[in-house]
Amino acid sequence: RESGEVLFETAPREGEQAKGWKFSQRFECKSCSIRYEEPEPRLFSFNNPFGACPRCQGFGNTIVFDLNLVIPDPQKTLAEGAIDPWNKPKYRSLFAEMKRFARQQDVPLDVPWADLSSEDREKILSGESGSYVSVRDFFAHLERKKYKLHVRGEARHVKIAGKNICDVVGFTVEEAAKFFSGLELSAYEQEIAGQILVEIRNRLKFLNEVGLEYLTLDRLASTLSGGEAQRIQLATSLGSRLVGALYVLDEPSIGLHSRDTARLVKILQDLRNLGNTILVVEHDPEIMRASDRILDLGPGAGEHGGVLIASGSFSEITKEAASLTGRYLSSELRIQLPPMRRKPGAEQLKIIGARAHNLKDLSVNIPLRMLVAITGVSGSGKSTLVHDVLYNALATAKRQTDFSPPIDLALKLQKLEGSQYIDEVVLVDQSPIGRTPRSNPVTYIKVFDAIRDLYASQPEAHKRGLTAGHFSFNIPGGRCEVCQGDGTVTVEMQFLADVELVCEECHGTRFKPEVLEVRYRGKNVHEALDLTVKEAMQFFAAAPKITEKLRILDEVGLGYLRLGQSATTLSGGEAQRMKLAAHLQPKSMRGENSNGVGPDRHPAAKRRLPRILYIFDEPTTGLHFDDVSKLLSAFRKLIENGGSIVVIEHNMDVIRAADWVIDLGPEGGGRGGQLIVAGTPEVVAKTSGSYTGKWLARILKSNGNSRSNGRK
Repeated sequence: RESGEVLFETAPREGEQAKGWKFSQRFECKSCSIRYEEPEPRLFSFNNPFGACPRCQGFGNTIVFDLNLVIPDPQKTLAEGAIDPWNKPKYRSLFAEMKRFARQQDVPLDVPWADLSSEDREKILSGESGSYVSVRDFFAHLERKKYKLHVRGEARHVKIAGKNICDVVGFTVEEAAKFFSGLELSAYEQEIAGQILVEIRNRLKFLNEVGLEYLTLDRLASTLSGGEAQRIQLATSLGSRLVGALYVLDEPSIGLHSRDTARLVKILQDLRNLGNTILVVEHDPEIMRASDRILDLGPGAGEHGGVLIASGSFSEITKEAASLTGRYLSSELRIQLPPMRRKPGAEQLKIIGARAHNLKDLSVNIPLRMLVAITGVSGSGKSTLVHDVLYNALATAKRQTDFSPPIDLALKLQKLEGSQYIDEVVLVDQSPIGRTPRSNPVTYIKVFDAIRDLYASQPEAHKRGLTAGHFSFNIPGGRCEVCQGDGTVTVEMQFLADVELVCEECHGTRFKPEVLEVRYRGKNVHEALDLTVKEAMQFFAAAPKITEKLRILDEVGLGYLRLGQSATTLSGGEAQRMKLAAHLQPKSMRGENSNGVGPDRHPAAKRRLPRILYIFDEPTTGLHFDDVSKLLSAFRKLIENGGSIVVIEHNMDVIRAADWVIDLGPEGGGRGGQLIVAGTPEVVAKTSGSYTGKWLARILKSNGNSRSNGRK
């Protein structure tokens, strides 16, 4: 009784041996006595200390370093950079610190690593307590925890149909749905888990319906795109089967291929049919066509918007002359196409043997000096090809200082050819352009310098001894020192959220009173920064240095932004267009500095145009048809000035306007990662097996391959 087990033996009979049985209260194997925890939900949860792996605490990974990768060439000396990670500009300080430590410890710097004694090697690898950041200290600092299902060993011994929980969560949504659909339970098991199994099947069905069949169940939430995260929430809403609810969705079609938009529409209609109201902010024409009612706001953006222009069904909106949206939907207006497509030349990037994630030894040529669209259904490998392979390989080849090469690049790509045809690769993403209230559109595109010079040149500024620096809220001098140029002060509230209040000293103007006394055409610098881009173009009409740069902002569809608007308030799409505008600035195109001189010290007029490859990831996110037209015009300017553009896109208008299309697929996840077709939009449209081609053929046919200039 004390041991919790009973041994039962039968008395031996004539001609028979005694039989014995072992009964235990513990959950253990009767043969080898290995003890297991009794299965309960927390045992299978990596978020619970009871179920988490004791070594990695449920994070699923611990970092160890491969010395062969850290020191790829053991014939190099320490002085020659034998420790490879410390050759990068970012870690040069650690390299200098290592040499200082080596001299102190009499470790020779001019002897190849392979010839160093084991004691000297260990000194460099491990250091001495607090003496310097050793190689092991360096990698311990780099360790980053990331969630991945990792439970204790006992949980992995519990199996259903031969699969443990780690096997199951490694499935894609589609594979998991097949696995659970094929499970057959006994009457006893059905009594225990029947209802749970129904719930699992339903939830997987909803994830499949919203176009996420390619995601693995253990995919990190932090790696999901905004569209994917939103569709997961949508699947949750479907599973809850709520009635009488109002659902508000902000562009649920983001990241969706045209093939999957029909599935999304069906889901929204199912939610509506349950008795719910669905309010969708959307620019996709297919979703507009399927909606019961459209509310069109305008007529412009920012201060020029906010008015209900039209309200009605799809057919009613297309007949509304005042509706810009309706005019595009009715094909009265069309997105401008180039007069002719550029043809691929000898200058091309050749990706050979790309194997990252789901790419299947993919080789493809990317023509330069043109607009190249990378297409395919969600999860087909577009971002992997462009971000993880193309960008990483080019940035490594060009030794760009703002980039740390991944150590596993050789495992993702066999070879990249043609990097000599470009000078720089630029990733224009939707990350914020600034993280403080002092960052704004005019500081980002470098036009604030000209505005400050203009105010410093005014007679009142000379009279008060004010220089251009006094008109900056980023440095001491003319800014309000109470709020340090923020215009607001933050009050810490101990246990509550901090409160942001308007500065009582400057009343939100950011400047000292004497600076605000200086006026240009009746406005001080604070009032000038409160103008929209369009208003500022008229206000500063006599200052071409300013209007030249502001005009670019207006051309990319940001004319409604205020000059001093905090960068923290910009959306991802606005931030991306701000970056595009910065690259469209005349000096950025000529590759010159503020003195009109290029980096090779020759006058800019005699220099060749910089050969820059621009990479965009779904730049049409959040854009109206009219804004897409402006974006394409901006793309053409970049190409005309020596640039090349690679864009990941689902928008059929952009794909139709591209010079070259590279279509991946055929499906997402494990069934993707293959090259379906590469060629002009017309070639892709004729390719059987290409989902992009199928939808592109409809667009080309409906528009009659028109090369309109914006009107029929």
